[in-house]
Amino acid sequence: MLYNLRHFLERNGFYVSSRLADRLGMRAKNVRLFFIYATFATAGLGFAIYLTLAFWLKLKDLVYTKRTSVFDL
Repeated sequence: MLYNLRHFLERNGFYVSSRLADRLGMRAKNVRLFFIYATFATAGLGFAIYLTLAFWLKLKDLVYTKRTSVFDL
């Protein structure tokens, strides 16, 4: 069961850490470690920030997708 959950999260991740790391010019590993430490230090606030960023990035992707023609609306 735990393996299936891990596989699901790795396959359907939001790529928040890697996209944020690309934007900041850092390694994704360091950004992931920051979120892990922030989650433990603030009793879950880091995880809430991660989910908020994931929602904003998904929304941004939906709004700014390139459409090939007018009929793709």
